Formats: sequence, C-alpha cells, structure tokens
Amino acid sequence: MSTVLVINSGSSSLKYQLIEMTNESVLASGLIERIGDRGAGSANAQGTRAHGADAQGDGSQGSSAQGAGSQTAGATGSSKHTVTSPGADPQSFTSERPIADHAAAFRVMIEAFETHGPSMKDALPVAIGHRVVHGGKRFFGPTVVTDLVKINIEDLADLAPLHNPASLEGINAAQAAFPSVPQVAVFDTAFHSTLAPAAYTYAIDAKLADKYRVRRYGFHGTSHKFVSEAAAEFLGQPLDALKTIVLHLGNGASACAVDGGRSVDTSMGLTPLEGLVMGTRSGDIDPAVLIHLHRKGGLSFDDLDELLNRKSGLLGLSGRGDMRDVVSAAQAGDEAARVALDVYLHRLKHYVGAYIAELGGVDAIVFTAGVGENSDVVRAGALAGLERLGIRVDDARNAAREHGARRISPDDAPVAVLVIPTNEELEIARQCLTVA
Repeated sequence: MSTVLVINSGSSSLKYQLIEMTNESVLASGLIERIGDRGAGSANAQGTRAHGADAQGDGSQGSSAQGAGSQTAGATGSSKHTVTSPGADPQSFTSERPIADHAAAFRVMIEAFETHGPSMKDALPVAIGHRVVHGGKRFFGPTVVTDLVKINIEDLADLAPLHNPASLEGINAAQAAFPSVPQVAVFDTAFHSTLAPAAYTYAIDAKLADKYRVRRYGFHGTSHKFVSEAAAEFLGQPLDALKTIVLHLGNGASACAVDGGRSVDTSMGLTPLEGLVMGTRSGDIDPAVLIHLHRKGGLSFDDLDELLNRKSGLLGLSGRGDMRDVVSAAQAGDEAARVALDVYLHRLKHYVGAYIAELGGVDAIVFTAGVGENSDVVRAGALAGLERLGIRVDDARNAAREHGARRISPDDAPVAVLVIPTNEELEIARQCLTVA
C-alpha cells in the first residue's frame, strides 16, 4: 500500500485520516476530542499538565476510533475518541479515556489502527501531512518539516494563536511516533500566495503594516484549491482556461476568485474574521464600530474579540448559529431569522458580484462545505436576480437531495453553477506526495 496519514491537530483535538493513494480511498478516519481535559490530565499515568481547551476556529468534525484498553464511556475527565472504518459496511466505534496531550493521542490513534485496522506494523505511511493554518508570507506550498520550518511555524503563531501552536504539537507527536516517516506541512494560506499586492494590501500606514505583518492572507486554501480543480474536471475544461468563484460555506465561510487555477482574491483577510457573514463571526464591519463600542459602550479589546468571533454572525442576529435552524425559523415567520438570512445572502451576492467584476466574467460558480453543499435556500438566494449576467439556477436540480458533484444550473446557462463536496484531507494528501 501507498498510504498518507493526514493530521488536523487542534488545541484540544486530533482529527486524522489514513488514505490509500493508489485509488484515493479512505482506509480509516478518527477524531479525538477533549485532549488535555483536567480530569484526563490528572488521571493519565504520565501526569502531564492539561492544556486549555481553546476553540479551534471553524472546528473539526469527523469520527474516530476506539483505542485498546478504553475506559468506561462517560468517565470524569475523559477524552472522547471515535473511529470510523469505511468500506462496504462502515463501522464506527466510540470510547472515552483520559488523554493528557497530543503525544498520548497519537498512541491512542495507533492502538486504534491495531485494533480496527489497518495495522501500522504492516505498512508505514509514505508521508504524514499536517494541516497548518498560517504560513504567513514564508510558505507558498507543501513543505517537508525541518527544525527551521517548525521555528517559522512557531514564529507565525501570533497570527494564528489558537491554531499554529496546536499544529506544532501534532507535528512533534507525529515525529516521535513515526521518526522515519517524512512530515509535510500544508498551509491554509498557501493557495492565496498568488494574490497581487492590490488584493492583499490594506490601506494603512505601510511601515506599520510591514512591522506587524498586517495584510490579507486568506484561509480555506486547501478547500478552494481542491474544489476549483474538481470543477474543471467536472466540466471537462482545462483549469488554466477557467474563471471560477468558489463559495466555501460552513460555520466558517469564505469566497475565492480563481483565475486559471490561481487565487486572485479571497474574502478572509489577516484573520478568518473578515468577509462573509458566518455562524458566529461578523465578517465585514466598519472598523469605527469597534472604536464606538469601546468609547461609548466600554467594551474592552477582549470583549470586542469575543463579540466579533463568537457572538456575531447568524448567532448574533437571530440567536441561532446553525443555518438549518435559521432557515426553518425564517420560513416559520421569525423576523430576526429572516433578517439574518437576508443579511447572509446579501453579503454573498456582494462578493459574487465583486469577483465577477475582478475576473472580467465568470465560467463557474461553485458551492461547497456544509451549508454550500446542503442548503438549496442559500444557493438559490445567493444568486437570485443575477440572470442578466448569465447566472441561473434550475429549481428542480437545486432542490434535489443528491450527493457528489452536480450541476444545478440549466445545461444551456452561460455560467455553470455547481455543487462540489470539498475534501481537504485528500487535497493535503495529494500535496504531500509532491514533496515527500
């Protein structure tokens, strides 16, 4: 077998997927949550100090495995481990046990492979790929991990304080568990390294911006890259000839203008806060609003950070952070939910129009991620009224409950409107093989 192990390490979680690259099939996947819970830390035989359970950006969702020797589920201070073995008859196993840190999480993961397969003793992965959120201006593609690379990832932690340190923990744990296997860092920001200065520069004092590394970096890069390439394949068109707008709509959401396979603009900026309305994030806002709330409302910088990242977006407008709940409430006549949905769709349409202008036209608009792949209401609402631009949505196709890549525009529409499931883990694995 030629396998790649993909790791997405959060501050208190470890998501993993083992992929057979000859046919790009998933052999096993898992999620370990609540790593470093205080109870887990005190109960762990190593007595490792527990980590704080910080929120991990968009959050990782998935399933993982039951390690050998698991304790009774529900035990105080336990970490949760769920593993899924795909195939014709997929099975999931869940257990809870104390897991003090990421090194211990790797041991539990390896135990799960031994118990549920495939065994790492039979064939080591040819590479281990790590999702790293922020590569700053230093990393433009997949990079084999060295001591210098780790120093740079750590130095960039001030731009992603919840993510880069967690990625480093995962890298260090992987190196200890698999010392002979190449470790590869794949950066969320790398796909957007092709942005021109006009797209990434903020109009503030240039020396101040340079000193504190203030610029647009963009995120969800692995998703935007995977989906834009999948769109070209679906349409049977050469990637370098396509102008595409990708709408990655999950709890975190971003838009990306892709010209010939290159990112030319994206909605997220210095941080994942800028841009579209999201589940709990505000997206674009007049910066003077923050000054006003500080001066008049007495909100501290920590208060403002909490407000914009965790108490805004759909949640702040309607009291509901899940788009399914917002749509249901809006359809039932809830005015706050209706306003929240309208604001969300208005912002989406704003970016679609802006990117059409920037690209000089568009060949395909692609929806992906949880909301993008599943909400026909959002897809139709985001593109309503754009018929003069050649953008039409077929109501029957859009409403169909289908999975996989599909077209939801009429066949004769000048602009193809597509739904393509993202697969960031596969994209990371593919990039690993280009350098490992």
